[in-house]
Amino acid sequence: MLIYASRPWHNGHIQPTRRYEKSPFVKTARTAQLPLFYTHGIGSLPRPQVVRDLLARRDELPAERYQRTLDDLVLFAIRLQEQAGLDVVSDGEWRRSQYIREFLQRVGGFERCRKFTHQAEIKLTEVVVRRMSATEPVFARDASFLVQHTDRVTKFALPSPFLIAVRYWHADYSRDAYPTLQHFLDHLAEVLAREACALVECGIDIVQIDDPALTYFCDPRLTSGAEIHDERLRRSWDIDKQFPAALAAINRVAEGLRAEVHLHCCHSVYKRRSDVTGDYKPILPRLADAKVDRVNLEFAYPGTGDVSDLKLLPAHLALGMGVVDVRGVCLQTVESIEALAAAGAAIVGPNRMALNPDCGFAPDAGEPPTIDEAYEKLRRLVVAAENCRRRRLGL
Repeated sequence: MLIYASRPWHNGHIQPTRRYEKSPFVKTARTAQLPLFYTHGIGSLPRPQVVRDLLARRDELPAERYQRTLDDLVLFAIRLQEQAGLDVVSDGEWRRSQYIREFLQRVGGFERCRKFTHQAEIKLTEVVVRRMSATEPVFARDASFLVQHTDRVTKFALPSPFLIAVRYWHADYSRDAYPTLQHFLDHLAEVLAREACALVECGIDIVQIDDPALTYFCDPRLTSGAEIHDERLRRSWDIDKQFPAALAAINRVAEGLRAEVHLHCCHSVYKRRSDVTGDYKPILPRLADAKVDRVNLEFAYPGTGDVSDLKLLPAHLALGMGVVDVRGVCLQTVESIEALAAAGAAIVGPNRMALNPDCGFAPDAGEPPTIDEAYEKLRRLVVAAENCRRRRLGL
């Protein structure tokens, strides 16, 4: 379907009228206006040193001053995405020192007391030791700020119930609070469903559920029981038993939302490396029962998705295709990004396509990409998407 549209920029000027073809895989009036090959970030942007310093001083500063300063910095993250030309923007997740940990701290019940090894480093991580105690949504204020400070379509990401459950439930610490991992998973789905509803009430257009844990089933080292670099992942992985429970929890979060819902399945990022490897063939057919609108996958970084995987994408799911590598230092050419997008569109069709980086640029505040690197990669993504769109329309 061809439509003609003008849209206001954030500075009040009008973007020139342009012709584009919209995607039918939409759930809201605002996302219905997004063009084919629309561009969106996965969520996080690298935090400049000033943001990292502020996050580190959270407990030292008066709450009002801390919030006011962070608001100013988040506003810059929003404007950066607008300036790069993204159709959909987030808050850069600059209010979070780490994309899961902020949620854990706000809902309560977690203590940082479990030692584990990860890529030859000994670390200390949280585990659930008490029942989660938050009775009100914890991200509503953050979401409202984003909605109030951009005219672009907005996205807000939540960690999935399964991801949190497999990383932060441990029999030695957690049984008094939650006798089994399934008890914890059920309560997480309830809490996160409440969060997702609150985001939509605040005006968020796209709720993204982040679940890199689903790609654990794609890594033959994990499923075969071989030694793995992350001690937390050394367990029995049985896709037939665990995947249905994981998907049921995701569906519980997505149920009834008056927004577009994305499921993001990445291979995790740590110091420019992936935690797991393997293509998506083991899990894509199992998403046939997923009650989401779009699945965001990785294809730019080696050892992640293979374009041929897309032949297995269930027909009811639209695709967010990762065409920009967030891990490597080198910048891809616009032409190479276009070529990867075209290969995906040849399989699933342009009507089902959006384009994105493989993953968030910095799920943890300490990740090494610079904000300038992220901006340039996003800018090239936007140019590639515009070229794909023009080619589709014969312009």
